Amino acid sequence: MGQCLFCDMVEGKVPAEKLYEDDTIFVIKDINPKAKVHLLVIPKIHIANLQDVQEEHGDLLGYMMTSLKNFAQQQNIDSFRTIINTGKDSGQEIYHLHFHLLGGGPLPKF
Repeated sequence: MGQCLFCDMVEGKVPAEKLYEDDTIFVIKDINPKAKVHLLVIPKIHIANLQDVQEEHGDLLGYMMTSLKNFAQQQNIDSFRTIINTGKDSGQEIYHLHFHLLGGGPLPKF
């Protein structure tokens, strides 16, 4: 697979301050936040991006989607934005699928 920062975090090769972790996903703060609260919700299995999602990933993605509100609540935010970047032109920098959860104050409209 080559070098993948998030896979290295899963394997314990790169330290990460995890806000949440279970057998399927983990959550960290973005090191370059774009909002007062900027979390990354990351699956433990390697999927490069939405282009590589397969039908068998449906339960995983459903679990991630339904968990987002819980992570927002833990950060005391009730209004938030979620983003999944797919590919270079979208701004994807780490080719391991992950959700950005942003909030904690007004966000620019787009």
